[in-house]
Amino acid sequence: MLTQKQKDLLLLIDTRIRAVGVPPSYDEMKDALGLASKSGIHRLITALEERGFVRRLPNKARALEVIKLPQGLQKDEPLAPVAANDSYEIPFVGKIAAGLPIAAIEDSHNLMSVPPSMLGNGDHYALEIEGESMTGAGIMDGDVVVVRKTNTARNNEIVVALVDQDEATLKRIYKRDGVVELIAENPDYPTRSYGPDRVEVQGVLVGLVRNYN
Repeated sequence: MLTQKQKDLLLLIDTRIRAVGVPPSYDEMKDALGLASKSGIHRLITALEERGFVRRLPNKARALEVIKLPQGLQKDEPLAPVAANDSYEIPFVGKIAAGLPIAAIEDSHNLMSVPPSMLGNGDHYALEIEGESMTGAGIMDGDVVVVRKTNTARNNEIVVALVDQDEATLKRIYKRDGVVELIAENPDYPTRSYGPDRVEVQGVLVGLVRNYN
């Protein structure tokens, strides 16, 4: 049986590892759990390790592996909330067109901090918007969108779509009668239709970050 603090820390570590591949720093853990010092985090991690929930990986900084979660909580179930001032880092992988498709996005080692409220289950990444075809959905040129990685989407969801394995764009998707429509949210931009074998969903929009300076 875990204490509430032990459970909260375990879920925080698991969420961060699944989001960006590494656990939070001890300072981030301390702030998220509202503890006064990192010594409390050390004690909690030791207790989790002794109970078989985590494992420290040798010769690596910030190296923790989540072995299991408490009984009744699977890894794809909603996780406990963390402190409101906490943030997660997700990969920032460049620009994407909200207009005509541009070159396919590439992986990057850059990271971006986002509020945990934007992130559900699964992996996420961030993209900077280039173009004005989605202004009707409140997505402006220069905005940064947060995307959940997935290769499936429901009709009318806003997705990152890869066309012909070469060009990526952000559009609303609609599938019908063997055709995939990528729909703009600006009357100046046409809806484009493709065969289903030409379009690959690479993620679904879950959040947006805007700078006002």
